[in-house]
Amino acid sequence: MSTLPLREAARAVILDADQRILLLRYDENGGFWATPGGSLEPGEDYPTAALRELGEELGARGVILSGEIAERRQDHPVGGRRVQQVEKYFLVRASSDALDAARATQTDNIQASRWWSLDELRSTAETVYPLGLADVVADVLVRGVPREPAVLR
Repeated sequence: MSTLPLREAARAVILDADQRILLLRYDENGGFWATPGGSLEPGEDYPTAALRELGEELGARGVILSGEIAERRQDHPVGGRRVQQVEKYFLVRASSDALDAARATQTDNIQASRWWSLDELRSTAETVYPLGLADVVADVLVRGVPREPAVLR
């Protein structure tokens, strides 16, 4: 059991009509791509935090969470300190029209955004978090939102 401070985070796996996944680029820790999201604020639950983060980071409006598809527990650095992060990933289906960077209020050092196909995710040499994201999304596309979320590393 970790003695690190706990950081709870809600993340969104956004799929467009072409089944592409929106990822955000960050330069910290050697640079990586990740799903949008962030830590819960006091009194927030995971779904509420996911929607708030989508508004803050992407200017999202009118998006609906389709359900929790994955969870991850990982010790790693956030903002220069090590934490035990517990993340819950929620499926969101959205068009680029629902996202507007001009409405974003907290871009949290996001360097770029990009829509990725499953094939691109599987073949990239770039670092993408969470590991196993392409497999989880492929499973959701075939079977729908799972009863129990996938466990990611």
